[in-house]
Amino acid sequence: MSDIDLSTRYLGLPLASPLMVGAAAPLSADPDHIPRLAEAGAAAVVLHSLFLEQIERDWQEWDHHQEHGSESFAESLSYLPRTDPGNLGTEGYLREIEAARRRVDIPIIASLNGAHAGPWAATALALEQAGASAIELNLYAVPTDQTISGAELENEQVELVRAVCAAVTLPVAVKLSPYYTNLTHLAHRLQAAGARGLVLFNRFYQPDIDIDSLEHRPNLLLSTAADLRLPLRWIALLHGRVTLDFAASGGLSHGTDVVRMLMVGASVTMVVAALLRHGPEHLRTMESELRQWLEQHDYGSLDQLRGCLSQQRAPDPGAFERAQYMRAISSYPTPAWEQPLDAQVR
Repeated sequence: MSDIDLSTRYLGLPLASPLMVGAAAPLSADPDHIPRLAEAGAAAVVLHSLFLEQIERDWQEWDHHQEHGSESFAESLSYLPRTDPGNLGTEGYLREIEAARRRVDIPIIASLNGAHAGPWAATALALEQAGASAIELNLYAVPTDQTISGAELENEQVELVRAVCAAVTLPVAVKLSPYYTNLTHLAHRLQAAGARGLVLFNRFYQPDIDIDSLEHRPNLLLSTAADLRLPLRWIALLHGRVTLDFAASGGLSHGTDVVRMLMVGASVTMVVAALLRHGPEHLRTMESELRQWLEQHDYGSLDQLRGCLSQQRAPDPGAFERAQYMRAISSYPTPAWEQPLDAQVR
């Protein structure tokens, strides 16, 4: 197994393996966790997200102090805060990036979370100056305004990506939800806007209701193996149609899950839930399982495997479209309660 080459590239970054740690506060908010993740075999770490709401709040505070200071001490420009506005709302996040870069030698990817216009360009530049290796834009939106069309929402998000890509020299990946009318069309637009990769998919955390207290309550459910199917399908459909790198996210727990994602065209896989359940050392287990599978099937590198079962290269391209839907329904076995009584007894 030692001769197997697990190296890959993502967003132009050389990585020792496809095993990355996805954005999750419990994994990366504590600075002591990142060295442990790197030691366990993480090829790169995406930091927990910096949210647009946090950035905007502090920009508003900065603007207030600018205005207040100019009115009270108009004759003294030096009274105004000297802080670069691009750093506001991000100071703690920038320190986390700087600290992580000092402690580990793997790429540290910053995560920005939002979906509408804001001070993205200045913030992205600050992240670059702090030493981030790349930026992941997490476009998390729950549209409720009936006056705004889907096309308008997509246009705003594409322009957001364009602004960030124009502001930095860092590679930018976009993390999407699956809730778009034509994801293939959007992928082409994001590529034209400057994105280098897509992370598929974001998981929306739906609220629950406490029927006794009559209150809404947060309900965070970790992903499971069932969540693998959606990114697997869409990476297979998009691979070869755009020149973007793909990161698979959701439900990855075993080395064989990584194999599946590589087969459909993923460059890397984001692991989160499995690490929250089993700890950082589970990365070693996944890497061992991946190596074992590759050795058993005579693969010497990931490049030999990647994309072999994407739609463009699969023996049955219809497996990823409506034909698969119809076959899946017809293949479901007859329920036990519908079988003859003697068959149920047996």
